[in-house]
Amino acid sequence: MASAAEQLAANVNFAAFAKATELQKRIWFTLIALVVYRIGTYIPIPGLDPAAFANAFKAQAGGILGMFNVFSGGAVERMAIFALNVMPYISASIIIQLLATASPSLERLKKEGEAGRKQLNQYTRYLTLALALVQSYGISIGLQGTAGIVTDPGIFFTVSTVITLTGGTMFLMWLGEQITARGVGNGISLIIFAGIVAGAPTAIWQMLELGKNGTLSFFAIVLISAVLLASVWFVVFIERSQRRLVIQYPKRQVGNRMFMGESSFLPLKINTAGVIPPIFASSLLLLPSTLAAFVGNAQNLPPYMAWLPEFAALLGYGTPLHMSLYAFGIIFFCFFYTSIVFNPEETADNLRKYGGFLPGIRPGKPTAFYLDYVLTRLTVIGAAYITAVCLLPEILISYYKVPFYLGGTSMLIVVSVTMDTVTQIQSHLLAHQYEGLIKKTKLRGGKK
Repeated sequence: MASAAEQLAANVNFAAFAKATELQKRIWFTLIALVVYRIGTYIPIPGLDPAAFANAFKAQAGGILGMFNVFSGGAVERMAIFALNVMPYISASIIIQLLATASPSLERLKKEGEAGRKQLNQYTRYLTLALALVQSYGISIGLQGTAGIVTDPGIFFTVSTVITLTGGTMFLMWLGEQITARGVGNGISLIIFAGIVAGAPTAIWQMLELGKNGTLSFFAIVLISAVLLASVWFVVFIERSQRRLVIQYPKRQVGNRMFMGESSFLPLKINTAGVIPPIFASSLLLLPSTLAAFVGNAQNLPPYMAWLPEFAALLGYGTPLHMSLYAFGIIFFCFFYTSIVFNPEETADNLRKYGGFLPGIRPGKPTAFYLDYVLTRLTVIGAAYITAVCLLPEILISYYKVPFYLGGTSMLIVVSVTMDTVTQIQSHLLAHQYEGLIKKTKLRGGKK
């Protein structure tokens, strides 16, 4: 059954959008910011031989670098200033959130409201800078270790590469925060979304070319397309699914009048963590894999690093180890992030303060135990759903040896971010309609 807000959102038309000038400004700001991001993915770092790097990239395009290239919007393929993308920021967010559950001081900051959140965001920025420095230094060493890619190897190339890649990541982090504050949607998610969508037409065209050349059969193309379309429908269905718990409020007396007890719903999503688990799992898995792929293929490795080529091969895209670690990361972050965004004890305490209760469940700890019981079982279903959506298309594509990345993770991110952005646009439209209704009511009251 649709809520009142959903029914009102269904009646939103283009006339209401034309009057929402604030929403139009936010959309234009978001589009301009994403255009700036796309321009940056075409500006290469200094000191590279583009042809030599393109040949080196093609040798690994179907592996981890191909997957990273999709998330970065093709910046890795061109080794652009935004090649690191926002992955260091995502990794820093993971680490800070993990520390917040283990460190009492960080946990106190988390509970201090807006001031504590700002302090944690500042720690995340510092850690992002540190991770970007480490990753960019590793990439510069890996590039210099492969013959012919760097035109003038040395300390100047290392310093310039570290500054360029780190500066690109910090700029994207700032740009994402600006989109979140002044635009529409989550800025970091939209940046990843823009990178994936930008490469989708090329990927589809390549698949059609493979079918035309006979590399892929017509049945394989139809099967891959059917799986992706079914996955999109399945993602939309699950993301909109909820388990609604009935909340009952007791009767109350105001003066001489007795008001009947009201009832409402506590909606619990099957996928409470959203698109965060595959992004987190990908970012953590890409860091060691990318460095191993770069350094492992470098020439004249020292004896103590002779194990890197074998490690890079084991962790390559489509290998059993890669798929297993990816599935484990998704499942772990599903439970971890759900525990962060929804606290059963806090919810039960808030219900008790406002006099609400679940029918048949005593207020307080029994309510918290029941909420945790329901949420855990929903998270099991949600984790299985995300793992299946992210892995099954990739296994299918890996089986048919399609030489480009068009897997379930990209599709999940695109669909989820699109739904979240559309929801926020509807929220702005609803707020605009409510503001207009309040103004009309005040004017009519003034006339009286």
